[in-house]
Amino acid sequence: MVARLTLLAVLIGAFGCGEEKPKLVPVSGKVTFKNQPLTAGSVFFHPDAANGHTKDVPSSLLQLDGAFTMKTFPFGEGVAPGKYKVTLAPELANRIGKPAYADSSKTPWTVDVPDAGLPDKLFEVK
Repeated sequence: MVARLTLLAVLIGAFGCGEEKPKLVPVSGKVTFKNQPLTAGSVFFHPDAANGHTKDVPSSLLQLDGAFTMKTFPFGEGVAPGKYKVTLAPELANRIGKPAYADSSKTPWTVDVPDAGLPDKLFEVK
């Protein structure tokens, strides 16, 4: 029995229990189009290669007033500090006739999330 527990402890130490949770800071704001709230879609933050957690893409559903609160799945509410390209869900960007806003290589939106977080960030579709 002791040998099995020792083996289990060694395996957990060698392989870990999953990805380590990044430091997350609050990020919230609104998305507008033609001075009106943009709704019925999502916003995504695509991390820059220099960010520590490049495979984690924070996202949020847009509320009826265009508001969002970013979450990083599976870690919870918030975003790791760093630089991001910001996109809209493809179906939303296409619906408003702005497909570039759905492509992280073409979007005009970038954001640098500081260690203190970023409240009340406004993204305006031009």
